[in-house]
Amino acid sequence: MSLPFWVFLIVWLVGLGTTFLPVVPATLIIFAGAATAALLDGFQWGADGLFLLVFLLLTVLAMVVDNAASAWGARKYGGSRQAMWGALAGGIVGGLLLPPLGLFLGPPAGAFLAELLLVRRPVNEALASTWGTVVGLFTGLGAKFALHLLLGAYGLWHFWPR
Repeated sequence: MSLPFWVFLIVWLVGLGTTFLPVVPATLIIFAGAATAALLDGFQWGADGLFLLVFLLLTVLAMVVDNAASAWGARKYGGSRQAMWGALAGGIVGGLLLPPLGLFLGPPAGAFLAELLLVRRPVNEALASTWGTVVGLFTGLGAKFALHLLLGAYGLWHFWPR
């Protein structure tokens, strides 16, 4: 096996292992491993440029899915548009104020507060949308993990010695 293959494999495994740690930017770590391995492999615009472009698109997709899932869950379980935005804001604020726990507590708290204070829904309806936020959060983590597996398979295929 070549050095670029091993570098990508090790960095991908680190990224995969940190997928469920909210403070660690696992998706960006995996992308950095692909870029580093491409440089070590003697970067060529034709093969490596297209590879990194596709890899970048999959990286952005993984990040969008992760960040939008809580908001989607709130909306899916009857939450209002305000709950969707509250979940998004709660994730950001929670992540900044109380990492890493805030990234798990922030989206449900944001959805709940938005339903109660902005939409003025009863507590039981606000709790239903909060439950949806939690479902969305874990759905997003699962989707991100699946996309990390896809990124790894794509990278290992690219760097496999020919």
